[in-house]
Amino acid sequence: MTGCVTLSFERRVEAPAATLWQAWTAPAARAIWAAPAPEVTVEFLEADTRIGGREVSICRVAGEPDVRCEVGWLDLQAGARSVNAEVLDIGGERVSAALVTARMVAQGEGSLLSVTVQLSNLAQDMAAGYRAGFGAGLDNMADVAGRMMVLTRVIGAPRAAVWGAWMNAEALPKWWGPDGFSCRTKRIDLREGGDWVFDMIAPDGTVFPNHHRYGRVIPEARLDYALLWGEDGPKHADAWATFEDEGGATRVTLCMVMATRKECEDARGFGAEALGQQTLGKLAAMVGAA
Repeated sequence: MTGCVTLSFERRVEAPAATLWQAWTAPAARAIWAAPAPEVTVEFLEADTRIGGREVSICRVAGEPDVRCEVGWLDLQAGARSVNAEVLDIGGERVSAALVTARMVAQGEGSLLSVTVQLSNLAQDMAAGYRAGFGAGLDNMADVAGRMMVLTRVIGAPRAAVWGAWMNAEALPKWWGPDGFSCRTKRIDLREGGDWVFDMIAPDGTVFPNHHRYGRVIPEARLDYALLWGEDGPKHADAWATFEDEGGATRVTLCMVMATRKECEDARGFGAEALGQQTLGKLAAMVGAA
């Protein structure tokens, strides 16, 4: 069945617009919330969130043909609005095309997300599937935004220098952690698929075992990693850092999605955001831009 239909979705999100924006657009965040149900897996083959960039993913359910989704980003106004084109193929057949417009408005301490999907059914009626799948994905996204922390700092040094300080095995342990903390490394392999096993040592001598496992690494642009409680311990957060040129300086954005809302609340309770800013301050000092 062919035809066009407009679908509307709205979600109240317990996060400021800047955090909601990261949850909605950041490739690492989208990979967390994209699957609408536990029995669904979503594999991202490409992810480039910029105007003209493309995102390609494969949605799989046992016993059913794969669904390929290709997104093209048309407009990105940080914290306010995004527009993307989206086409779906099922089993190699093009079944729908859509124009997706998302708007974000601050509401008190939270935000309101409004999404309009202008859907064109090409080979079959996809409206019901879109309502269910898109709606469940937005529920997941709102949950992710509610347990996310976003830290940003503009560092007065070129992007290559800031990236180099982060991805250098000798430099990273020297600045990582809040003021007064030090790092004792067991092993470090800063590459896609690598990891860093280390202890963070507080000024009073308390030892905090850590394990970072690195996912996608795009030089001078982005790195993704998981934070574990000690070597091969349980995961307590998914994280990523992005690096953007800003007139010769570098805007560093560090995002963390905690495993549970309670862990996020506990982290905020002991001042994790301020401590994270101290860490970024030490990075600035490392590149001579404090």
